[in-house]
Amino acid sequence: MAKNLITAAVALGAGITSAGAVANQEEIDLLKRQLQEQQAQLDALTSAMESNANLGHGWWADTSFGGYAEVHYKNIDSESAAKDNVELDLHRFVLFFGHRFSDKVRFFSELEVEHNVAGEGKNGEVEIEQAFIEYDYAANHSAKAGVFLVPVGILNETHEPDTFYGVERNNVEKNIIPTTWWEGGVMGSGEVAAGVSYDVAVSSGLYLDIDGGKFKVRDGRQKTSEANATDLAYTARLVWNGIPGVQAGFTVQQQQDLMQGDVVGVVQDLDALLLETHVDLQKGPVGLRALYATWDIDSAIDDVAAGSSEQTGWYIEPSYKLTSKLGIFARYSEWDNQAADSSIESDYDQIDAGINYWLVETVALKADFQKTNEPNDTKKGFNLGIGWSF
Repeated sequence: MAKNLITAAVALGAGITSAGAVANQEEIDLLKRQLQEQQAQLDALTSAMESNANLGHGWWADTSFGGYAEVHYKNIDSESAAKDNVELDLHRFVLFFGHRFSDKVRFFSELEVEHNVAGEGKNGEVEIEQAFIEYDYAANHSAKAGVFLVPVGILNETHEPDTFYGVERNNVEKNIIPTTWWEGGVMGSGEVAAGVSYDVAVSSGLYLDIDGGKFKVRDGRQKTSEANATDLAYTARLVWNGIPGVQAGFTVQQQQDLMQGDVVGVVQDLDALLLETHVDLQKGPVGLRALYATWDIDSAIDDVAAGSSEQTGWYIEPSYKLTSKLGIFARYSEWDNQAADSSIESDYDQIDAGINYWLVETVALKADFQKTNEPNDTKKGFNLGIGWSF
């Protein structure tokens, strides 16, 4: 009897032990499955975090976007014209796109729409003014290849509407330099000493269609649209800005033939030399801009348009900021695209005076009065505008 009780007790204990072992194994298996699930969730979370972190280092993180625009209203009376010039115009709408491929290689472009509507019979144009690759080949030295703005004058490279006084750009840089002026080619830039920088470029040049009666340098811009590159242009500029708020620049450009190989009667090989110098000063509230530019063109062009072998102009523009947001300016300009012949009346002079009011640093409201003395007319009136950049 006792022996049977002992045997039963042992069997019962073994059964309990076996059942406990089974239960423990099930718990262990459950814990393993839970750990595996948690590890999978943790791996997914880690992968998502790494993916999000990489968003900051994708191509989009190295791509820049910007632009500017300006809307103008003009009301100009003419003494001789039967109708005054009164118009409202979305003069320019511009977008910038850039991309940094590496610390040394980057891309920049500028797409512009002028006068809102482009196409056959329309006033507007769609233009790519810049599209180049820039490479930093050494410390403080870089090279560009593509389409770029010619390094000359004050406005040609920096012409966002919030950066200058007056609704319209000044007529000297427009008609003599001629702003905005871009070409295709290669350019090197850099700093040769503290406060002294340089630019040298070899590019497509101007093309004057003499046979079509074109003689003004502004008419020669090809805008890199299947540009005739028979004769290239060579440009060099030095800029000094050794004192904060003061910049002085000098540019020279030489082109062997503005006719790009054409021959019109006895006129051919129109060599041309551009000289430009300027000062741009901003010391506290006081500002001053002054610029002189002149073209010396082969005298053979005078057979097409008298006096056009010299095309020259200058202006001076003092300004004063009454507050951080409100500034006033005045400008006197003279320019002449037939200056070599003093016997003909071909010179222009203009007086401008007005205000800029910056809503914020890059948004400007503008108003100015202008009076222009032309060879056969006098025009006067006012302009209103708003311009912004970002």
